[in-house]
Amino acid sequence: MHAPGGVFGMHPVKDTARAIVRIGYDGRVHKTFRGPDAPQRFANEVRVLQHLEKKGCDFVPRLLDHFPEELKIITTNCGSRVDHLPEARMKEIYSELEHYGVRHEDPFLRNVTYRASDGRFCLIDFEFATLLNAPEGETA
Repeated sequence: MHAPGGVFGMHPVKDTARAIVRIGYDGRVHKTFRGPDAPQRFANEVRVLQHLEKKGCDFVPRLLDHFPEELKIITTNCGSRVDHLPEARMKEIYSELEHYGVRHEDPFLRNVTYRASDGRFCLIDFEFATLLNAPEGETA
């Protein structure tokens, strides 16, 4: 069930000037963009997630739905927050993403999750990401 502003059965995860993120009772992640450049950041994240799915990248959330009029996306859940990770391991994970044609552009621990089901570190939050080898002037 979807209700503007507040969504029933949702657990808040993040509430910042740039986005509100909640996890639904079904485990899906609901992210609503707000603040500076919200429409561009929304569109960029949608493009990047669609690209990564097409390329078969399995350590990022899958885009399930998106609502341009609300600047909202719904994705699969990619695990829980990571509190500590050696810098070298974090760089490996972000570097691995480039094999799929994407540079994250926000390579910090806050964008790494851990998926216990298969013991995999995953990456989230692609609103600033860049598609590599994209035509001049196209970010993602």
